[in-house]
Amino acid sequence: MTQSHRTTLSPAPAAVDGPVVRLSRPRHVLRAVAVLSCVPYLGLKAAWIAGSHIGIPEGSRLLDDRVGMAVINGISVLLDSAVIVLALVLTRPWGLRVPAWLLAFPVWVATGLLAPIMAGFPAQLVVRAFGGGSAESPGQEAFLDEWVFTVVYTGFILQGLALGALFVLYARDRWGQLWRGRVWELPMGVAGPAHRALAVAAAVLALLPLTLHVIWACGGTAGLSEGRAADRSADVHVLEAVYVVFLLAAVTGGFLLAFRRGRALPVAVPLGLAWVGSGAVACWGGWLSLASLGGGDIADRPTPLMGLAYAGQMLVGFLVAAIGVYFFAERSARAARRAA
Repeated sequence: MTQSHRTTLSPAPAAVDGPVVRLSRPRHVLRAVAVLSCVPYLGLKAAWIAGSHIGIPEGSRLLDDRVGMAVINGISVLLDSAVIVLALVLTRPWGLRVPAWLLAFPVWVATGLLAPIMAGFPAQLVVRAFGGGSAESPGQEAFLDEWVFTVVYTGFILQGLALGALFVLYARDRWGQLWRGRVWELPMGVAGPAHRALAVAAAVLALLPLTLHVIWACGGTAGLSEGRAADRSADVHVLEAVYVVFLLAAVTGGFLLAFRRGRALPVAVPLGLAWVGSGAVACWGGWLSLASLGGGDIADRPTPLMGLAYAGQMLVGFLVAAIGVYFFAERSARAARRAA
């Protein structure tokens, strides 16, 4: 038999190994939970946009600015609808062909918006169970009926848990080699000085919002508008404490990655802190800054110091996220060179 015949009759080469989405039963269940948990929130928002007052008591501040309410509700509908799209991307084979940046950014935003709710709402329930007060401060008119918070935040928590689990499974299949190992195994690389500069800048910028959130969490009113100071409640104190935790998580994660500290830690630990922390402070800083542009009573409008705090934490989030982007780009380049 000639060489050409041997080549022709030889078995076909095996398919090139690559990441695959394993459509297991748990992933189907998680996808269903993520999609169904969006329904109550989307239904309420659609009703409010259409003019319904379901769940909104008479005298609520939400009824003072109907145009602003419609705009904010429209934006929030788009954001929550993205959860359904992400659940499909993370569980379908074609989802592996989506460019990394096009997937990572909306998941980062979803993580940032949902994580403080997932941590804050259960903490508020615990505080109330131990006599810490209700959602409204004494004399404050109800913002929404209490059942609305329970339904919506329970849905958010389910969305966060399901979407987070799906993304971890997806990231393990597609990029698992990039976040394995220990911190001590990470080379400094050419981007080392840039990493450290970003981490230091993030830590410095975090000082103002961190200080203010600590003061507000402890019951202080320094820098708050007249209306915000009058509306203080146990729930607000808990939420401010949650912002403190996520600011510390973002700065710590960025510092560990940039300076290669905590050398015995798995790489996933500082990456997780940086991912969740940066998303939470950036997205909520941006959301609070956007909300502050609306009208309403002048006593409720954020003060310049509050605006600086929101803008500062937003910048901290973006700086720490940039460290993560540099990290993955550098590790991906090294993996490609080794495979070449």
